[in-house]
Amino acid sequence: MDVLGTIINLAGGALGGNGAGSLLKKFSLGTVGNTVVGLIGSLAMKYVPQLSGLINFGGEAAASGGFDMMGMLSGLVSGGVGGGVLMTVVGLVKNMLAKK
Repeated sequence: MDVLGTIINLAGGALGGNGAGSLLKKFSLGTVGNTVVGLIGSLAMKYVPQLSGLINFGGEAAASGGFDMMGMLSGLVSGGVGGGVLMTVVGLVKNMLAKK
């Protein structure tokens, strides 16, 4: 397991969740909620495609001990996207359930 890659991915997820929360105030879960959901979304974005065999985000260079800037950047971006998307979906579901 690439610890640095996971930390970078989690940081992207936290930023993505909070960024989506500040842009979409209607769906925001608060700072802590946005961060937690962003972290979960970043892990989903990192591991689900890898487990399914669809995508490998720069694992070869990291496994060989090399410094892979593109792998880190893709981990940060994918974590941010995963965190932002999941935060928006959870906020939307929360708002739909609150209307009932």
